[in-house]
Order: sequence, then structure tokens, then C-alpha cells
Amino acid sequence: MMVTLTLGELGSEISRPGAIARRTLRRVSSARALQGRPYINGYMLTLDDATLAAYGVDRKALARGIDARYPL
Repeated sequence: MMVTLTLGELGSEISRPGAIARRTLRRVSSARALQGRPYINGYMLTLDDATLAAYGVDRKALARGIDARYPL
């Protein structure tokens, strides 16, 4: 499957005010979140089982590196 982008579509994407800045910020933000996950998992593995259970996180899932729901 090949995706093509016409010059008109590209021009409208570039001409939208802030479109490139929003996309760049979104990509940087998601990349930084991915970088932080190992640190969060490492910290959460230091918590006791009762605290993890209160947050709804499974210790085995953290140890395997599977994405678990983090407390907000």
C-alpha cells in the first residue's frame, strides 16, 4: 500500500497556523513519556504489594515490563 500526498494537501497542512508546532510538540511529548516508563516501573517495583494493589498495578506485570496503568 502506498500513500501519496499531493502538493495541495501538503500546502494546506503547512499553511495551517501551528500545525507543525503542534505535531512536533506531540511527538516530543510522547517520546519523553516512553523514556520515563523504565524509571516509573523501577520506582513502582520498590513499593509494597498493598500499595501496588491500591493503585491497581500488578507487580508481575511491572517486572515483565508490560505497560500497566499508572496512578494519576
